[in-house]
Amino acid sequence: MDAAYVFRVEVRFEPPEAAVDPDRFETTAEIPASEPGTDGWLFFRDRLWRGEVGDDPSFRRLAASRLGVADAAGVAVAAADFRELRTDEAYLDALKDAIAADLPRFNADSADEVLHKYLGSSVHVRG
Repeated sequence: MDAAYVFRVEVRFEPPEAAVDPDRFETTAEIPASEPGTDGWLFFRDRLWRGEVGDDPSFRRLAASRLGVADAAGVAVAAADFRELRTDEAYLDALKDAIAADLPRFNADSADEVLHKYLGSSVHVRG
């Protein structure tokens, strides 16, 4: 099983003792998806809503931490946009099974409804 949450991240440089040009750049960040049913598997529920980052300032801090720039002076994550859950078929099946086993947690009638509620149309299955 293999899956990752993919984000477009904009990093801004504001060094205290230098000038930089450009002072921003965009990159793609992939956060590995936890195995369904294990610690961290509810990342989509806790961080996303209809394919958008739910709490932008909190997520920018998380992205900075994952990129290793959280404590770097003059470097900040200026923006982050969710792009997709990139997954293989086995992971998606396991995710749907874990969701279906606990539908009341999601206030939904089906795993597909839950995925659409949190990820929108941004689930991409790759071979």
